[in-house]
Amino acid sequence: MRYRKNQGVGLFDKEDTLQGLLKNGNPLPKLKEIIDFEQFRSILEPVFENTGKKSNAGRKPFDPVFMFKLLFLQRLYGMSDPQIEYHIKDRTSFRDFLDIQSVDDVPDEKTVWKYKDALAQNGTYDELFKRFNRYLDSIGLIVNEDKIIDASFVIAPRQRNTREENKKIKEGKGEELFNDNPHKKCHNVAQSESNGNLFLLPSQSNVIEDKDIDARWVKKRGERFYGYKDNVEICNKTKLIRNYTVCAANRHDSKETERVLTEPPKEPHGEPAWLDAGYAGMEDVVRAKHMTPIICEKGTRGHPLTDEQKERNRQKSKVRSRVEHVFGFMEQTMGGLVFRGVGMVRAKADIAPRNLVYNMCRLVQIKEYQPNLIAIQ
Repeated sequence: MRYRKNQGVGLFDKEDTLQGLLKNGNPLPKLKEIIDFEQFRSILEPVFENTGKKSNAGRKPFDPVFMFKLLFLQRLYGMSDPQIEYHIKDRTSFRDFLDIQSVDDVPDEKTVWKYKDALAQNGTYDELFKRFNRYLDSIGLIVNEDKIIDASFVIAPRQRNTREENKKIKEGKGEELFNDNPHKKCHNVAQSESNGNLFLLPSQSNVIEDKDIDARWVKKRGERFYGYKDNVEICNKTKLIRNYTVCAANRHDSKETERVLTEPPKEPHGEPAWLDAGYAGMEDVVRAKHMTPIICEKGTRGHPLTDEQKERNRQKSKVRSRVEHVFGFMEQTMGGLVFRGVGMVRAKADIAPRNLVYNMCRLVQIKEYQPNLIAIQ
């Protein structure tokens, strides 16, 4: 029996490989073509300026826009710091997206963490999100028609605290804990976990467990969750995220209504705001934002919903459910709504770029499938 022999390296192998990946659904060439990452340079450069350096000696720092593109890949594919280093070295499509040829140009995992932490500590992701939304507004994609708000859990690593420790954390006295072991409070020791698609590197097997005093437990429909919430406001027409807030998982959705709902900038007022039954009682808050509340009705014990109310809820849900497409994309395409760090600061710095990356990917979808939504081509 004769078998096919492997082909040798050809002159056009790289181009053929990239074309083959594109035919098989590689999204990176479209993202690279459509998203102008240079628009973020003015925000990124001040964060990474080494003002304490006295000379130009030593290795030059990585370009901040290059590092942001790397962090974009990390968030898009839901990878840890060691994983993104490995996959850039391994994947032709990643290196092409970053415009690098040699694996010597790939930052190591500690450098990735350093850049990511600098953005977290400076709250830069909020500014990056706002900057991109100003661009979306400039091409007519931030429209004032219908808004939808909802929240989704972002799962954090579960804590193994004693009852006394949990009691102090719930009372807001978490800072008083673990003073005998400051490593548990430093929030900068690597954390990782294996969950099917992700692998655990040997260097990660013995790590100190940080203690998260900001995440909370909550029970919903009989299922328990631990972590945080991503509260979003989306445009019904474009399904773009217009605003977001981050809070602990046990904070009720309705308590974030005022913070997450943005007031229409221009007349006429009265833009509809679609909310599920969890926001019942927030009508006055919505009206104070000069919007018309459309909230699913909620039954109570001894007073179930009538058939007419159920039908009204079904009609409202046809619109309101569009927000689930946003969270569905994050779950199915971006590695899930999972946060592998500790603390509110890093939770915000994890959730904010998740929302930003979603908006970038959504822009590519709109340009490809719904270009009529863009007012300025």
